[in-house]
Amino acid sequence: MKLTIILTSTRPGRAGKAVADWFHAHAQANPAGFDITFADLQDINLPLLDEPNHPAMQQYEHEHTRRWSQIVHDSDAFIFVLPEYNHTPPSSFVNALDYLYKEWNYKPAGFVSYGGISGGIRSVEAAKHMLNTLEMVPVKQQVMIPMVADHLENGTFTPTAIHEQSAQTLLETLARWASALKTMR
Repeated sequence: MKLTIILTSTRPGRAGKAVADWFHAHAQANPAGFDITFADLQDINLPLLDEPNHPAMQQYEHEHTRRWSQIVHDSDAFIFVLPEYNHTPPSSFVNALDYLYKEWNYKPAGFVSYGGISGGIRSVEAAKHMLNTLEMVPVKQQVMIPMVADHLENGTFTPTAIHEQSAQTLLETLARWASALKTMR
């Protein structure tokens, strides 16, 4: 099974890169049965949705959409590294979801969220509603990082024991869901 970790923030100076690098390394060292891959929405560089056909039709006219479609299609589960901007997920996350439909269906997703005092939890709650409309299964378990700046030094994220424990629980839970949902795909 393939797990794709998606870094959703594209903002210059983003803290998410350090968080995603830590989680990616943790997942590679403790894969829970997954082949681990990584996608950065900054590198994928999707413009605001520019496909003329509804995503459910899968009649993509642009190469950037076809590349994104292949990444999502080939994945069995997702971890979204998600910040909180004004109590919501970043527009880059919403845009990336909106590009596709069937490629997301019947796949589980988890979150590594970060931010200020809330640790991104409000962003995750809003994101879960979006995932449900894509026929995805957002899991309850997550890694929540409040006051993310307190864990950053020279561009590196230093996790606490609870971050590490939460990461492993999330990976193991996603593996169970990905295995169960495989029969529906």
